[in-house]
Amino acid sequence: MTIGRDGTWRNWARNQVGRPAAFVHPSSEDELCRAVKDAATAGQTIKAVGAGHSFTGAALTDGHLVVLDNYARVLDIDTVNYRVTVQAGITLAALNDELDRRGLAMPNLGDIAYQTVAGATSTGTHGTGAALRGLAAQIVAMRIVTGDGSVIACDAENEPEVFHCARVGLGSVGIVSTVTLQVVPAFTLTVLEQPMRVDDVLEGIDEFVDTNDHFEFFWVPHTGWALTKRNNRTTDAAAPRKRWKELFDDYGMENIAFGAVCRVGRRAPKLIPKLATALPSQGTVSYSDKSFKVFASPRFVRFYEMEYSIPRAACGEALNRVRRLVDESGLRISFPVEVRFTAPDDIPLSTGFGEPRCYIAVHVFERMEYRRYFEGVEAIMDDYGGRPHWGKLHFQTAATLAPRYPEWDRFAAVRNRLDPDRRFTNAYLQRVLCS
Repeated sequence: MTIGRDGTWRNWARNQVGRPAAFVHPSSEDELCRAVKDAATAGQTIKAVGAGHSFTGAALTDGHLVVLDNYARVLDIDTVNYRVTVQAGITLAALNDELDRRGLAMPNLGDIAYQTVAGATSTGTHGTGAALRGLAAQIVAMRIVTGDGSVIACDAENEPEVFHCARVGLGSVGIVSTVTLQVVPAFTLTVLEQPMRVDDVLEGIDEFVDTNDHFEFFWVPHTGWALTKRNNRTTDAAAPRKRWKELFDDYGMENIAFGAVCRVGRRAPKLIPKLATALPSQGTVSYSDKSFKVFASPRFVRFYEMEYSIPRAACGEALNRVRRLVDESGLRISFPVEVRFTAPDDIPLSTGFGEPRCYIAVHVFERMEYRRYFEGVEAIMDDYGGRPHWGKLHFQTAATLAPRYPEWDRFAAVRNRLDPDRRFTNAYLQRVLCS
């Protein structure tokens, strides 16, 4: 996220640009409430932004933009009940460090930790693991600033309907002030990263997903290869990579070398299929480390992303259709296609609602045309009632999305109650939620 001298705001991917009427940097809940009331007095909308890692226009506004860079403290850590309460703007990376110092950890995370807690949960960030749900399902209590500047404290017993719906709220029901998360004792994960033929992965997909705590794989376009990653809990002492090896893998290969390959591919797309053959050639990697160090990796190569959640049973068929799309369309794709899995949850606008889910994510290097590829993949996912990640690019509208969420109207009722004047709306929400 960047704020320019000319008053513009840009997200991390630099594909969303806005010019708010005012920037606000609150450091307390009272200041957060005042910001909402001031926007109401001025007759303007107001949005909050954390790290700016959404690829959509979810945080854009021509009204007041609340930047949560000064609203990022840990407020309480309960080491008996394993709960932590934080201000909404704390990043996952900062929270992970603080939890680790107390012998605690998040039970599951996505593959980056730059996002704020509120941004990650509000858009449905999920991670991977057949027995694990997304980050929003780890919330046990929230405080939300509503459209009139008042605060609602909610949990499963107090304001349960608000709590039920607001955990994945897209910023549409109010500005999240604080979040209380259920965490777990710190744990170590073993890592096995191994290239495999993608057909072999898909043939044994249920076994891979069900017999590993966290399983994911990346199909490398223009090849028959997949890069698999199996992470499992262990009670053994951590055996991390040597520092030079970590730097070589995470910075040298995954960022510097991969970024160079992407830049060559952008200049000469016809070379991309040949360049792709280098990705599966790194061989097998195994080590163990603290969970949060395994889950998240540094990401310096900028890209655009779309991700869809579909029923887990459709994984193989859907991915094979994506493979055919790439092979038959003449598209040149330099980024691997990521595939992950989660357990069902009960949050109305969660992409994981109701049944075990598979997530298929496609990426394009920054400043390369993506629309044809993304529209082609989206058409495939539509056939499975696919639900797009709320913070990643897609072309859906409220009319196409509502039938895919059984509790859509339940969420709408909470939104109407907490923000009847649509103080928190913007163009993106008007498209995907209507009104």
